[in-house]
Amino acid sequence: MHDVIIVGAGAAGLVLAAELRLAGVRPLVLERQARRREVPRANGLGGQVVELLRYRGVLERLEAAASPVHAAPSLPFGGLQLDLSHLAEPAYHALAIPQPVLERTLAEYAAELGAEVREGHEVVGLREDAAVTVDVRGPDGPYQLTARYVVGCDGGRSRVREVLGLPFPGTTYPEVNRLVEATVPDSVKRLDNGDLDVPGLGLLRQGFTRTDGGVFAFGAIGAEMLLINTIEEEATEYDDLSPMSEAEFQASVRRVLGGSLTLGEVRRLSRYQWQGRQVPRYRLGRVFLAGDAAHLLASSGASLNLGMLDSVNLAWKLAAAVHGWAPPGLLDSYHAERHYAGSRALLQTSAQAALRRGHDLAADALRTLFQELLTDEQPLRRLAAAIGGTDLRYPMPGSDHPLAGTFAGDFPLATSDIPTSLASLLRPGRPVFVDLADRPELRSVAQAWAPRVEMHTAKTPLRPADALLIRPDAHVAWAAPLDSPADPAGLREALSTWFGTLEGV
Repeated sequence: MHDVIIVGAGAAGLVLAAELRLAGVRPLVLERQARRREVPRANGLGGQVVELLRYRGVLERLEAAASPVHAAPSLPFGGLQLDLSHLAEPAYHALAIPQPVLERTLAEYAAELGAEVREGHEVVGLREDAAVTVDVRGPDGPYQLTARYVVGCDGGRSRVREVLGLPFPGTTYPEVNRLVEATVPDSVKRLDNGDLDVPGLGLLRQGFTRTDGGVFAFGAIGAEMLLINTIEEEATEYDDLSPMSEAEFQASVRRVLGGSLTLGEVRRLSRYQWQGRQVPRYRLGRVFLAGDAAHLLASSGASLNLGMLDSVNLAWKLAAAVHGWAPPGLLDSYHAERHYAGSRALLQTSAQAALRRGHDLAADALRTLFQELLTDEQPLRRLAAAIGGTDLRYPMPGSDHPLAGTFAGDFPLATSDIPTSLASLLRPGRPVFVDLADRPELRSVAQAWAPRVEMHTAKTPLRPADALLIRPDAHVAWAAPLDSPADPAGLREALSTWFGTLEGV
């Protein structure tokens, strides 16, 4: 019997496999495709997931395979551009990486940790009793597997979700996005500010251009390539896996702009439709859903970030159950926390859909007013945090500290006079208790959980609290206020809630 079977070897499934291996669980990943798709459906990561990958030491691999992380100068939002370039402190960090490169790198990382991935093995059914029996169709014919837990990371058309009979309520928007990555010939002049001067069309401004025919948008990818996008109202529902021709894209450009845009080298052609959907339950018994199997979002790129964070949240909780020490309610907390995160992402992406879809004078007025509000720093930062998922705060029993429930930001540390950082302590993916103010009365409480929680005493010039208890997903489970009386009972409650009880405690 397998401990955990993961259905789907996309980014969410591969991150889940790697996190389980860090936690000492050996998962099996089943992927129905015999070979990976080379056409990217996303071109980058941003926000909180970038920091989490840095904490795990994976970000440097991704940067080596693609490009360095950068502070995003702007972000698209509902057909508008959020100009972040004038902010003193960056509001959003991004990594430009095509999805196939991301998945190949994650697959190599997971394999190095010992995860097994079987490609060309399709899950066609499952049923649960004392364990979960999985029906698989492989290259050599059908077979069955059993597992203690199964996680569906198999995308928007999830077979796991279908077998569970879970609804997927929401909206498929009647608009079609056509996307191309291409260079442009010398006859199309690229101006210093990024705009294009196109023969027969004139000046096209970088970002979004709205016409009676739809929306035309473009931006630079590196020094030569452009990402060019058309959006048209269209009731036809397409299969996202069906190919799109250059002729189809050019026809869309003519409908939207009223003229042609000559392309040079074409690297990517794809078509997709936006959906805003969320499954009502992320857990049904021993079966869980993560990534696009649990949610689809009405803007590009957001689902990829959200799905990888689902996996990081779930992995250590599943590992605790496999190892036999999961406290009551721990597995259910996955649904509670990540359904909330998905709802927040659905909120902001649905707002984007409303902004971009209006075509009357009232909609134009709304976009104009919204763009004016975005000249102020506070709404810019708030929207950037919502897009990046950095605005989340989970409820944390035992602590009302402002840091409790938030993602732990990195800061320098000195442990036993050795310079390090909080991020380095979180790299192994284990729970961490760090005493920052020499509080022996708190250390004595945390010490009882030492078999499950790593203990550190450190100093820092940027002390955010006297002590921190941090979960493997880098969220603060408990914090001691600066220079205040100790709260051993609150720390004990937090340790018990997230890491179980031990004999004699």
